[in-house]
Amino acid sequence: MTIEKPKNPKDRIILALDVDDFDEAKKLVKELKDYVGFFKVGLQLYTSVSFDVIKMIHDEGGKVFFDGKFHDIPNTVARACANLVKKDISFFDVHIKGGSKMLSTTVKLACETAKKYNKPEPVILGVTLLSSFGQKTLTTELSVNKNIDDYVGSLAKIAVDAGLNGVVASASEAIVIRKECPEDFIIVCPAIRPTWSVVNDQVRVVTPTDAVLSGVDYMVVGRPVICAENKVEAIKLIIDEIENALALDVV
Repeated sequence: MTIEKPKNPKDRIILALDVDDFDEAKKLVKELKDYVGFFKVGLQLYTSVSFDVIKMIHDEGGKVFFDGKFHDIPNTVARACANLVKKDISFFDVHIKGGSKMLSTTVKLACETAKKYNKPEPVILGVTLLSSFGQKTLTTELSVNKNIDDYVGSLAKIAVDAGLNGVVASASEAIVIRKECPEDFIIVCPAIRPTWSVVNDQVRVVTPTDAVLSGVDYMVVGRPVICAENKVEAIKLIIDEIENALALDVV
């Protein structure tokens, strides 16, 4: 699966289907499939309805980003990701902190599986630091004596060397990643919060404008849309903000 740099604002949006119910997810997909580039299926929805939701999204003409954040021994992660490829899931993520051997083993087996079963070549992202973490958590709980920018930058380099296609990282670190990684390296930014929305449990949040101007390719939006009374209007406001930011970026 080759993911090109998005050409229009809506293609940059990955809508997080962070719900528990299949019917609720299907309603969101039907209502918003014309306004987003991908639908994110994470552990919350997957553990409730399994692969049925993936099939539903594909049947509706949507594209899937599977946010499994795999982190285990190399063999386990590699085989799990190979199973995703067999099930036509070609865009997913793993934790970079699983180590270079886990990453490279996963890339190798996933690509071999795609070729063997005539599936699209997978696009694999590396998760850097969860957006719910701040500097205090990194330093005092994880005992990492680096600032967040330097730490995420070092993880991104590991991802490049292991053959990953990109990373999941906050826009706050995207500028550093852009400087140190290849031009075609993909940056997916979680915790997007438009100026009119609430922060919830996230720490390193940014607006769509911040994300675009920092060099982010795709942005994950969840609660500001799925919790909105008028979901279409909410997503249109985000598309407008992205479009305006792209105009600023060109200037």
